[in-house]
Amino acid sequence: MSKQGTEKYWQALKEVMDPEFPISVVDMGLIYDIEKKGDELEVTMTYTAVSCACMEWIEQDIRNRLLKEEEIRDVHIHVVWDPPWTVDRISLEGREKLKYWGVSST
Repeated sequence: MSKQGTEKYWQALKEVMDPEFPISVVDMGLIYDIEKKGDELEVTMTYTAVSCACMEWIEQDIRNRLLKEEEIRDVHIHVVWDPPWTVDRISLEGREKLKYWGVSST
């Protein structure tokens, strides 16, 4: 996970919530990488399961949020399944939020 030069976009995606849990897609560990190429962003991400019913919704939320950045003209999302998502990818902040809401992250 590289954040060099893209921290602004990682922070922006902290505003995009996972529809199943009260934490962001970043804290959930769904975002693997963000790469800026000119006025476009390449987002590499995964889901908690291949049968996630909210895939299109989450991807649209990600696109919509990143396109609010005035220098970004387009967003390309690449979904990968390797490495697979595990609860180990949930950030410390995400674990605290889940704990607050009474959801175990282990």
